[in-house]
Amino acid sequence: RDALARADFAQVRELLGRAYMISGHVGHGLKLGRELGFPTLNLRFAHRRPALSGIFVVRVHGIAGAPLPAVASLGLRPTVQEAGRMLLEVHLLDWQGDAYGKLVSVEFLHKLRDEAKYDGLESLARAIARDCEDARAYFHAAFQSTRRQTTRDRI
Repeated sequence: RDALARADFAQVRELLGRAYMISGHVGHGLKLGRELGFPTLNLRFAHRRPALSGIFVVRVHGIAGAPLPAVASLGLRPTVQEAGRMLLEVHLLDWQGDAYGKLVSVEFLHKLRDEAKYDGLESLARAIARDCEDARAYFHAAFQSTRRQTTRDRI
């Protein structure tokens, strides 16, 4: 739990022998993400108090043949709700479709930032756009690193 709270996903992977994932069924939400231009998968999951919270770079398993790159918010949504239960909301970067009712697993890769309360929905949308840009940069760097290794290994 301590490694999760620090978002030290390398140590978490070492301790668990696999990546940290949260699984759940995709359910209907308030459609606020869609309204802001960032539709989300809203997951119902069993964890009442997960060891981590914030905004994360993730991959989603269970929708397509391969894991899909995404950004996730795990927290209480302070900008739109004063108090509530923990929610996991995931915006897929390059996928559109219907996933309602599907059982998916969200693999946590990197923490972007802590959850924050914004002045309104416009500033929240700008923050989400920055998070998406940061996630794309993360995936691009990871892909380039993997691609270089693979190319070198083949020579």
